[in-house]
Amino acid sequence: MLAEIITIGDEILIGQIVDTNSAYISKQLNLIGVKVYQITSIQDDEQHILSALEDAKKRVDLVLVTGGLGPTKDDITKQTFCKFLGDTLVENKEVLRNIKHIFEAHIKRPPLPSNLTQALVPATAIILNNIHGTAPGMWMEKDATVFVSLPGVPYEMKHLLTQEVLPRVVKKYNRPHIYHKTLLTYGKGESEIQEQITNWEDALPSTIKLAYLPSLGRVRLRLSSTGANEKKLKEDVSKQMDMLYELLKDIAVGYEDETNIQERIAVLLQSKNQSLSLAESCTGGAVASEITSVPGASVYFKGGVVPYETRQKITILGVNEDLIKKYNVVSAQVAEAMAMQCAKLFGSDYALATTGIAGPTKGDALDEVGTVYIAIASPSGVFSEKFSFGNLRERVIKKATNKAFELLLKEILKN
Repeated sequence: MLAEIITIGDEILIGQIVDTNSAYISKQLNLIGVKVYQITSIQDDEQHILSALEDAKKRVDLVLVTGGLGPTKDDITKQTFCKFLGDTLVENKEVLRNIKHIFEAHIKRPPLPSNLTQALVPATAIILNNIHGTAPGMWMEKDATVFVSLPGVPYEMKHLLTQEVLPRVVKKYNRPHIYHKTLLTYGKGESEIQEQITNWEDALPSTIKLAYLPSLGRVRLRLSSTGANEKKLKEDVSKQMDMLYELLKDIAVGYEDETNIQERIAVLLQSKNQSLSLAESCTGGAVASEITSVPGASVYFKGGVVPYETRQKITILGVNEDLIKKYNVVSAQVAEAMAMQCAKLFGSDYALATTGIAGPTKGDALDEVGTVYIAIASPSGVFSEKFSFGNLRERVIKKATNKAFELLLKEILKN
């Protein structure tokens, strides 16, 4: 079974917002055995919308459309659907009640006439009640293709998709099972990994597909298979994944949707009753942001500082000024001093420090743009490593963050 996603909105096309809706919808459809054939972003233009709907009808069984359901004049999705379906707009009393309830309970003022027009829907549409907003979802059909129109607001769309749309899709269509399992790895590039697993990959059954998904110091390896027997599907993929994990156990972190490197670090630190602190210069708090994305991080994460300016490494952390003058602020000696002083400041078992040149200029450093030192102080001592991450600022910060997690995990496992 094939589906297509159409997002409507000039704000997407001019880069004003990022289309996260399509990624979410694709993932949820895949979980119930629906393959997404195409994702299209189009402008708020009647002819453009009509052409996209007509083209999609020729290709797929299910079309999900997000956006263009607001109360303003540029929101023309419902009117255009009427033209596409040969339908007319009628007032839906349930939608009207929902709009009035939302304004009374949450907005604390009467709805404007433009708000009330959101109760106008195509006469033949099945209404999907939106408890989080005033724009209803709509389920429509033409020539055996189902069209679903959803609000563009992400939390409204997600609720309608999971509570209203997916159950209807499951009930209406016979779908194959699609199963993915993804291994997370750190520390080697895709070419090096491919060389390491080439014999296993060559022997992989034709029913199972391998995909390499590289991302700045991390590579995800996804195994995928499709079939009617869900149990056998999972058994076959899991068998191959076990073999893959054994081949890559030196760099494997865990499985996507089951764990990530931050969660692995969290589990290890808590099991050892140990703690962590951070001193981030060139990464600017990026490591701390990912650490604190794990619920309950306060149990093991003591805190962090971002001594971005050289003087703050001296005044906040207590790094010896003579050390900076002798070796430069971007150096192994300063990185290690930052880590040790950070551990002392927070009273943590582990401390990780970063200092480097993210770019685009070198500042008062001697090394080239992209040079980063990462240091870790642990119960067994302190060490640092030097890296060169290129000359693109965003790339340098992301690669340094990923490498920091890789080094930290290995160090915790050693102690």
